[in-house]
Amino acid sequence: MNIFFSSAPSNSKFPLFTPSQNPNSSKGHFVPPLKPPCSPPSHLILLPTHSHNSSSPPTLQEKTQTFPSQADGADEDEDEDEEIINAKKSLEELLVVRRPAMEIPVEEAEGNKISDSDGNVSQVTGKQLKELAVSKGLSKFAKKMPIFEPERVMSSSGEKPLLVNLDLALYKAKILTRRYRYEEAEEILRKCISYWPEDGRSYVALGKALSKQLKTNEARAVYEKGCQATQGENSYIWQCWAVLESKMGNTRKARELFDAATVADKRHVAAWHGWAVLEMKQGNIRKARNLLSKGLKFCGANEYVYQTLALLEVRAKRYEQARYLFKQATRCNWKSCASWLAWAQLEVQLENNLAARRLFQKAVGASPKNRFAWHVWGVFEANVGSVELARKLLKVGHAVNPRDPVLLQSLALLEYRYSTANLARVIFRRASQLDPKHQPVWIAWGWMEWKEGNLGTARKLYQKALSIDSTSESAARCLQAWGVLEQRVGNVSAARRLFRSSLNINSQSYVTWMTWASLEEDQGNSIRAEEIRNLYFQQRTEIVDDESWMTGFLDIIDPAIDSIMKLFSKEKVKDSPAGAGGGDEQSAPVSTGSEFNLDEFIRDRLMLDPSKLELQMGNSAPNL
Repeated sequence: MNIFFSSAPSNSKFPLFTPSQNPNSSKGHFVPPLKPPCSPPSHLILLPTHSHNSSSPPTLQEKTQTFPSQADGADEDEDEDEEIINAKKSLEELLVVRRPAMEIPVEEAEGNKISDSDGNVSQVTGKQLKELAVSKGLSKFAKKMPIFEPERVMSSSGEKPLLVNLDLALYKAKILTRRYRYEEAEEILRKCISYWPEDGRSYVALGKALSKQLKTNEARAVYEKGCQATQGENSYIWQCWAVLESKMGNTRKARELFDAATVADKRHVAAWHGWAVLEMKQGNIRKARNLLSKGLKFCGANEYVYQTLALLEVRAKRYEQARYLFKQATRCNWKSCASWLAWAQLEVQLENNLAARRLFQKAVGASPKNRFAWHVWGVFEANVGSVELARKLLKVGHAVNPRDPVLLQSLALLEYRYSTANLARVIFRRASQLDPKHQPVWIAWGWMEWKEGNLGTARKLYQKALSIDSTSESAARCLQAWGVLEQRVGNVSAARRLFRSSLNINSQSYVTWMTWASLEEDQGNSIRAEEIRNLYFQQRTEIVDDESWMTGFLDIIDPAIDSIMKLFSKEKVKDSPAGAGGGDEQSAPVSTGSEFNLDEFIRDRLMLDPSKLELQMGNSAPNL
């Protein structure tokens, strides 16, 4: 480095900045002011300079120990003009050396002094001391927080696998779950969690697989771990966990989890809808309506929300409003098979058979392989007396869903009613082999054996159903049916115990209460029978609904109130069945009325031969 000392007279004038020889440069050279040689030596300060040669070292300038005000009062500086004084002032302000900020523990602070790691003592302000104290407190608080840190596993090469491997693994696990190969699916999903712990899809898939195997505690642990790994920001995990708790009967816990799901993502419509369904089961109709309205507000039009609102209107016996909401649901998604089926059930309830049949046709057209569509349509045709059509519909549904026991259960009851009990037994046995844990199959089979007079076989079948799950709604129906059996054979005390056990599971069953009351009347206990009836009316849940909500709700979803009122003022569909088709006729893929050809539909859409449905059923029988 070069040290410059000036010997020029003090009254010489030097420019502070000199223009650079580089025309493209906007910076200039610093030319330090000169100082008389008689000045005492002082410490050196590094000044930045700009030069054409970037390798030239920066210059050093002496800094006087006196401030500019002291230089003005000295005798040797009286001849300095104002320009040099201003130059010195600007340099004193420019050349300020700042020490780098250092993180110093608060324990070493004493008063306003802090010692760093080198032993140097520096002055600090009270604000800095306060900030250091706050930082220390937060660090201690963070150490006490039980935060879940997911374990990250790398591949053998030391690199994290690509995300596309996660998508492929999830798809493979989904296929294995559909084929009931749960152990292989669980192994894949647990590996996905170890490699990608922050992705919530693996936790959701694994929790659902465990729930299907009735491993509720393990599923709950998976959901809890997933919420911690995703820091509570994945609404899908919260929603699946809430559904699990709702099925287990933990209503309060389910509400908290649904609330957490909506907080994580208010546009998650499944959380709003699932919460509303929970409140409906608890009889909180107004709360359910409020939740569904929020779902429409935050998530937009959704067929499931409209469908549930329509079912609430059906329960309140406001059928025109229900039809309007069903139409909105099918307009949102004309492939929503559930909306078409729910609408068809409304028309069945009102005995509009022609309109119901058209809606069933639209349902199978929207989803040709939907097992519920074929099942509900087949049961409807059986109830109206179209036995052959009902048998064909159930067989078609079984052909496209060979592992569904419900279709075989209804087909067995149909064959028992219109054919022979032996054929029904064969179908019941096949259904029980498809899903041994399906309670309604064992209950229906026991009911048939009781009707046939095989009481011992019926009791064994009822016991088999209760051994699967003794706390479900199906268990309550099983206990009620078993109680009727014991009542008919004269075991009154056993019948009472069975009725009481059934009501402990489902206290809202009108049929069970009235059957128990009739038992007491048959035994001559009319006072006891009246007490039982009074108990039912005292404990039943009153569903209080308000009709005034509908007008305000329709103001939101459709501003054209005049057109809505005209819609409500139309004649009932019972008087005019042609108006019950609903939906967008142009978007419906299936023609209505007599133009619908079932055999042609089966051949074209399902690639099945209608004349070989019996052979198809034989080929789909399980090999045990």
